[in-house]
This record gives sequence, C-alpha cells and structure tokens, in this order.
Amino acid sequence: MGKHAKPSGKSVFDAPGGMVRARPLPVRSAVRLRRPVDIWHKPALSAVAALAIPDLTLWALGRLDLILYTSAGAMCALYAHGLPYAARARTLAWVVLGMVASLGIALTAASLITSTALLVVCASLVAAVHKVVCEATRIGPPGNIILTFIAASAFFVPQHPGQVPLHIALALGAGVLAWLVCMAPALIRPQGPERIVVARALEAAAGLLRTEAEADGGQPAEVPHARHATAAAVNAAWHTLFLVPVRTPARAAARAGLERLLVRAESALGDTGPAIEASAEAEPRDARFAKAEPRDTRSAEPEQRHTRTTGPEPRHTRSAEPEPRDARFAKAEPRHTQFAEAEPRHPRSAGPEPRHTRSAGPDPSDTRPAEAKAEADRLGGWARELRSGRPLPEVVLSAAQAEELAGVAAEERGSQRPGSPRPGPRRPAPGHPRGVRAVLVRLAPGSPLLPIGARVAAGCVLAGWASMAVGVGHPYWAVVTAASIYQANTTLSWQRALQRTLGNLLGLLLYTALLPLMHLGPLAMIALALACQLGAEAGITRNYWLGSVCVTPMALLLTEFGSPVAATTLIADRWIDTVVGAAVGLACCVLVTNRRAADRIEVALGRVAAAEAVAFGLLAAGPTPGADEARDIGWARDRLAGCLVELREAVEVAAGEWWQRPLPEERIAHAEQRGHRALAGLVRRLSAPALAA
Repeated sequence: MGKHAKPSGKSVFDAPGGMVRARPLPVRSAVRLRRPVDIWHKPALSAVAALAIPDLTLWALGRLDLILYTSAGAMCALYAHGLPYAARARTLAWVVLGMVASLGIALTAASLITSTALLVVCASLVAAVHKVVCEATRIGPPGNIILTFIAASAFFVPQHPGQVPLHIALALGAGVLAWLVCMAPALIRPQGPERIVVARALEAAAGLLRTEAEADGGQPAEVPHARHATAAAVNAAWHTLFLVPVRTPARAAARAGLERLLVRAESALGDTGPAIEASAEAEPRDARFAKAEPRDTRSAEPEQRHTRTTGPEPRHTRSAEPEPRDARFAKAEPRHTQFAEAEPRHPRSAGPEPRHTRSAGPDPSDTRPAEAKAEADRLGGWARELRSGRPLPEVVLSAAQAEELAGVAAEERGSQRPGSPRPGPRRPAPGHPRGVRAVLVRLAPGSPLLPIGARVAAGCVLAGWASMAVGVGHPYWAVVTAASIYQANTTLSWQRALQRTLGNLLGLLLYTALLPLMHLGPLAMIALALACQLGAEAGITRNYWLGSVCVTPMALLLTEFGSPVAATTLIADRWIDTVVGAAVGLACCVLVTNRRAADRIEVALGRVAAAEAVAFGLLAAGPTPGADEARDIGWARDRLAGCLVELREAVEVAAGEWWQRPLPEERIAHAEQRGHRALAGLVRRLSAPALAA
C-alpha cells in the first residue's frame, strides 16, 4: 500500500516484455503454529479481570442481559500493553472513548433504523473507520477487530432511544475499570514495559552475533534476516524509550540505564559482514560519497518512522521495577566487556577494521567468532536480568556514545559545562511528526489507508447483504468476518480468511461440547466465557485460527446472555455467516488488487538513498570531537535505521500481492546492502573507545 501519486517514467516493476506474474497463495504456512508472544498473559489476565468484575456484579443484580454493554468497555483492557505506562494511560483513554463513541453510534442507529439492509451499511462504514484509524494510529494487536465486533453486534440489538444513555454509561464505567486494571501493574513494576522492549532488542542482537559467528566467514541467508530483525527491534525499543517521561532525577537515571543497554545492543550492528564489505570494496570511494549531503541531519527531510507490533505487540512487550543497584553486578562483569575509553569491548568496536574477504573456511587464528559468542551470551544474560526485574547491570559507554546522550540532555536543559558530560535521555531527531499530527499526516488525502477503508466498507456491505440473502438471522457476523480478514496484502488476507474459517469451525465444535456445562446456570456461563477469553489470548499469538477456536464460543455465549436462541440455529447461523463473510470478503480483496504497492517501495527507496547520502557524508568527513558530532551521527543512524525498516515492510507488503509485476529485487538488495553498511559505519563511529582529537 503505497502513495497514490504515479511514479514518473518507466515503472521499476516492468519485467521484460511487460510480463505480469501471479503468486501462489500459501496454505501450510497459514496454519503453522509459532512461538507465543512473551507477554501474552498480560492482556489475557487484564481482560479476564476487567470482564469478571462487571459480569459478577450484573449476575448479583440479575441483569445479565446488560453484559454486552459492560463487555464493550471491559474489552479495552486488551490494548496498549506494549507501551510505557505514561503513554499507555493516554492510549487507553482514547481507546475507551473510541469504543464508547462507536457503541453510541450503533445503539442510536439500532433505535432509529428498522431496515436491516441499511443497518448492514452503517455497520460496514463503522468497520471501515475502525480499520483506517487503527492502522493510522498503529495501535497494535488486537487492532480494529474488537471495536468492530462490539459495534457491529450493537447495530442489531433491539433498542429504544431512552435506553441508550444507560447502556453507554455502563460501557464507559467498564472502560474506566479496564483502564485501572491495565494501569495497576505500574504500582509494582513502573519500568516493566520499557525493560521488556529493551530485553527484546538485546535478544535480537545476541541472535545476530550468534548467526554471524556460526557463518564461519560466509554470508548465509540467515545473516541479512538477523540484521533486519535486530535493526527493527532496536528501532522499536528507541521509540518506546522516547515515550518514557523523565520528570524526576530518579526516572531520568533509570531510563539512562536502559539507554546504555540499548546502545550496547545496537553495537551488534557495527559489524557489516563479509558480503557487505565486499560490496564496499567494489565501489569506488568517490562514487560512494559523491552525493553526500551536509553533515547536519537536522536539515534533512522529515521521515516517518514506526514500530509495527509485534506488537507493537509492539509495534507495538514490557515489565519490571527499578531497585537500588547492587554492587555485585558491577563487579561481576569483566572489565574487557565494557565500553571503556582505554579498553575496547572487542576489535570490532575499536574503529576501522581490515576488509573481510571470502575464504574457503574459518581461520583458526580468528578470535572474532569466540568473542561474538561471548558477547551474545552477555547480552542474553542482561536480557534475562531485565525480564526478571533485577537491578540494571552496569554498562560503560564509549566517549562518543556518552557525548551523544549528554549533548541531547544538555540541549534540553539549555546549558552544559564543557568537559563534564553526563548521560541523559535521548530524543528522536527533530522534524518527525508525532502524536495527533502524525495520525493526521497518515490520513491526509492520497494516503494509502483510504483505499483500504473503501475495500473494507465494500466487502463488509456485500458480505452482510449476502448473509441476508441466504436467510441468516445474524448478518453482523458476516460483517465482522469480512472486516477481520483484510490485512496488508492479498496473501495475508487469504491466510486470515483460511485461519478464521478453520478456527470458527473448530470453535463451533467446542461450543457444542460445552453445551452441557452451560445448562448448569449463569455462573457456569460466566466462568466459561472468562475461560474462553483466557484461552483466546493464549492461542491467538501462536496462530489466529487457534485463538478463534476460543473466540467463537465466547461470542456465542455473549449472544446467549442477551437473548437465548436454540443451539442448533445459533451454530448453523454462525457457520453460514463465517463462510459467506470469508468468501465474499476474500473475493473483494482478490478482485481489487493493490497495484500501487510499487509506489510505497519507490518512496522507501528514495528515503533510504537520502539517509545513506547523509550517513556517508558524515563518515567521509572523519571524526571530530564534540557532542554535536555525536548527536548528528546518532540522528543519522536513527533516520537510516527507520528508513531500512520501512523499506523492508514495503517490500514484504508488495511481495504478498498475488497479481503484479516482478519486484526490483536487485535495487532493493543493493539499497539494503548499502544502507546496512552505512548503518554499521555510524554505529562503529559511536562505539569507538574515543573520538580522535
């Protein structure tokens, strides 16, 4: 999904003879299980707590028919667990307000509109808005699907205008409760989220070092993948730390400790690898720096950087309380592992190195693999300490790294005494839109998100009308199904449609098996709903279909609380709506292909080229002492890393379109190779034990 301005000249996607190729849609990878996300239990337990309190209260009052409205607010507890608590508080407030507003629109429409076909149109438009806004804000999992599920259901709940205020108030109260539940861990581990995201960066850097050490002088396919993963993890971690406030000296010191660890993880990118070094030798020096821009990166064109989730979650993650530093940790680390001014961590961080050449086998005298493995073990150990909540380990930075941090902190304070740099919080390079402004930029005319919204609206309307045509009594299930399958490209949408269909079928079987337990009474139904919620969060990070196995009976249980329906009718309607919604939604996605994905790659390639020019200009100028030099190098490194992450995401999105011209693989590979070489040079410059006088 790229910009909609047509590129000038011949498209780089034109194959010889203008050939266009179709890509096969995968099946096996769609159902393969992955490792669960490290913090899946946090949103799971938060949602269970936020749901249990109002559910039990309504049971005690004998008003379980109101459970849909309290669930709307309680389900907001699934969001923002990858963000630091200050940012989480703001984000969750917006999520609750968005949920309540969507519910209010749905209930008002349900009380005033009697046409089912028109209600389907209204629900589809709201689903499209949810999709576009969640993509623009990059809210992370579970994205738009929870908002759409609640709102689409509410459009078809019998309603009187006088009941709407009470139902909205119930949702708002449950949303406030969800906010409190999600913020409660801050009382125990106020640094938890940022410690987790830094631990992820350390683990990614350790994986890169091990992969390079096992390469034995070669350049297997795993090395570039590990470098991309490390750059993305470090980039996401910096953006998370940028959200951490430093209003008190204690918080500033705690964040500075995490920054030092993150700088150490970032230093793993300082080794360019044999293949990249070989390309550096093949390119004349003058040609590499001919297009270099001035060293001041602040004048460069603003770029948008992002962290997709992972989730975050984030993005989109995070957890642990700072404690007084124990002197044992400072003594436990060997002196040669630190970035001391007089003693480098290992030869790679000491500055310029000899070029690597391809060899037939490993050099027995080369100690680099052993040092890389030792450093990987060290980074992995620090990651475990962060996750366990132990005191932060002591990490000494190079002079350039300390000057970078101290220079930015002094700039914010307005003054700094020469010769006495003190590490402080780092800030993103100026010129990047943030907050509401960044969201508005992503939604501006010509945004690639707007066609996605149109595709969602059209697909949901057709799915809902098709469900009505076959005589199903719950057309909103078809709307939700269609809305849930739209992903970044055709391949991912196909996989999501397959996963949802399989998961719902297995979920209906599970619901049938649970029918005897449901007949035990309301308390048993509440317990089953909470268990399904926990199971859904546990399984959905391994694969969407596994989570859907638990989501399906939970959705049917919510229907039973409001207006009981015969089990056979409910199961049949759900299955028909799932098939209709998936088939119609996927058909719209396949027929309306994303032919402008090339635009986003072109834009990303241009941004990478501009960032490379600035980076090579700084490297060509040679080292000069001072905090300004370190700050400019740091900003150039951040900008280049963000551009490389954006390029890789653009390529993966375009590669998933099933009908398109071939990608410019050589240009992409060359841009990424040069970019990582420049990034490595900037990292090595900052990792050097001392700047040349």
